[in-house]
Amino acid sequence: MIILLEGLVMSFWLLLICVIGIADGAVGMVFFYENDVMKRVVELGLITEEKIKKRAAVSGAALWLPVLFAVPAMVYGINGAKGFMQGFLQMLAVYMIMNLFDRLFIDLYWVGHTKAWIIPGTDDLMPYIPVKVHVKKWVGTLVGFTLCAAAIAGIMTLIIK
Repeated sequence: MIILLEGLVMSFWLLLICVIGIADGAVGMVFFYENDVMKRVVELGLITEEKIKKRAAVSGAALWLPVLFAVPAMVYGINGAKGFMQGFLQMLAVYMIMNLFDRLFIDLYWVGHTKAWIIPGTDDLMPYIPVKVHVKKWVGTLVGFTLCAAAIAGIMTLIIK
């Protein structure tokens, strides 16, 4: 049950980053869009390439630091995971809960079926997340976070003896 709660906490964290990021409009998170959309918003003068890079760096740090440090701290510190396999499986579960939320709620529903992420002047470039990109995100989630959990569990196993 605690792992489910931790996954939901990470999902809420991701949601919070997105809500803050689009508070002044979806252009604030345009770095999550495909290159043609980013290029268009720069051409339209809605944002500069420099601001896109800065916002991507800040949002990336806000997302990845908890993924890389808070999740292992929860799993090994709060849950008391011992060794590689317990840590790996628990982190993987937390990551998969967070990423299921990302793929299903954020990508499919929020971005795909609401107006919150629509950027004026880019309507012809919709859908913002094409099917091919959805597939890449699912594969990236399943493979990337499995490798991430394994690497962190390996490091934690070496650190905690």
